[in-house]
Amino acid sequence: MTNSSPKSRWFVPQDLDGFFGLAIDNLVQLIVIVNLCATVCGMPDSLIYGRILPGTAVAVILGNLFYSWQAKRLMEKTGREDVTALPYGINTPSVFAYIFLVIAPVYAKTQDAELAWKVGLAACVGSGIIEFIGSFFAEWIRKHTPRAALLSTLAGIAITFIAMDFALKIFALPLIAFLPLGILLLQYLTGLRYPFGIPGGLLAVIVGTLIAWLGVPFGYGPMDPTGIGSAVREIQLRIPDLSVGSLLQSLSTQESYAFFSIILPMGLFNVVGSLQNIESAEAAGDRYSATSSLAVNGIGTLVGAAFGSCFPTTIYIGHPGWKRMGARAGYSIYNAVFIAAVCFLGAMPLVLALIPLEAAVAILLWIGIIITAQAFQTTPKEHAPAVAVGLFPSVAAWGFLIISGAAIGAGKSLEEIAPALSFPLAGMIALNQGFILTCMIWSAVTVALIERRFTAASVWMVVAAALSSIGILHAYQFEAGSVVNHFGIWVAPEFTISYLLLAGLFLGFGAWLEKHPQPNAEPFE
Repeated sequence: MTNSSPKSRWFVPQDLDGFFGLAIDNLVQLIVIVNLCATVCGMPDSLIYGRILPGTAVAVILGNLFYSWQAKRLMEKTGREDVTALPYGINTPSVFAYIFLVIAPVYAKTQDAELAWKVGLAACVGSGIIEFIGSFFAEWIRKHTPRAALLSTLAGIAITFIAMDFALKIFALPLIAFLPLGILLLQYLTGLRYPFGIPGGLLAVIVGTLIAWLGVPFGYGPMDPTGIGSAVREIQLRIPDLSVGSLLQSLSTQESYAFFSIILPMGLFNVVGSLQNIESAEAAGDRYSATSSLAVNGIGTLVGAAFGSCFPTTIYIGHPGWKRMGARAGYSIYNAVFIAAVCFLGAMPLVLALIPLEAAVAILLWIGIIITAQAFQTTPKEHAPAVAVGLFPSVAAWGFLIISGAAIGAGKSLEEIAPALSFPLAGMIALNQGFILTCMIWSAVTVALIERRFTAASVWMVVAAALSSIGILHAYQFEAGSVVNHFGIWVAPEFTISYLLLAGLFLGFGAWLEKHPQPNAEPFE
């Protein structure tokens, strides 16, 4: 079969539909990265546009080209023409987790944007290594970790660090943001399409942008016409530059290892989430090798870090949606070309000058909604309490971020404001420290108890005891009025002892139940 055969074409007209959807998704991630790296992490434009974005583009391009080739190869192998490439791009939860939980804390503590970036590089490398190694063990991870434990943790991040901030932005400028939100909800909730097949995400951004510019004469909204000229002058060739030296420095700093409790679970989420998306593609009729697909995902993240990116990439959810659009292999190549043009030509300042963040945030709010809904919908209904339990630590962590930021803005230390708060700050901080692992563990314990697997529940509690004893969970100390990690031996004894007591309770009750069975007792449903 030759490449000119209809069954092995690289491009079909419907690839443009798929391209617009994937490109908008990735463009929104880039807008968020630029916005948050500048405002939250204090990074200069030279670092954002000269190192981070080109490195991110390298990772996205590598993955897009591989998954397009993979789809083309599957076409030729099966003789089918309806094969759709796996969608791939910047990992949304990781962007927010690494900015708010890794990079921003380093910057807040040191006021050194360069160091914060280097720690972000180390976090990205850690995630890439986990993704690559995990490609060979993904099935084992899925088998031994309840789905509720993985998805509830991701849902907690989605509903707080992703969705909540953008919900506030939407309600801060409703004239600009409400209509784009309605456009997205109308398409995504009903499953219906707009006239001429216009993608909802593209239409939302166009409408939001038009409204924002119409508000300029009335002094409403964030748009500044004078910024377009300076943005045009910023356009210049941005060649990706290897950041191996900075990367090696990052791996030798103590700060890089202080965020292990963030990096490990985020890497595991990426592995399992990507595996689930590969399974989703198989259910839609496209069977891809899980090992090679996941391995390239990890390699893409590692290559991106080598060129300066702090943010992992991932196989996106939604392959069946792109397949229904009629997209095949070419849409992934189109996206690679688009991302290359935006990042390598330094066009992001112009994009930001033309498109308000409020026009695009509805897409991110929807991502937060769908991730949270998925946590409940794709787990057994009797595990719903486990999903709910897994949300609490994330809510506490988000609340702590808001409170600590407010304290800094007011020139106060956390110790000074604690007596004025209407809740125990110590409990919020304890939940915040290592909250992602806390989400996973407590959700997994809840599943084990619902299923009456008391030994498994006690094992999870022993794991929590071990992690708290060395400071990965719950331990902290005040330093210059701020909360910092407290690693060591026996650094959170009250939590370690409490977890061991719970392990003993579950194990002891299980042993007692074997001798005194209760056949008529009904578990939670």
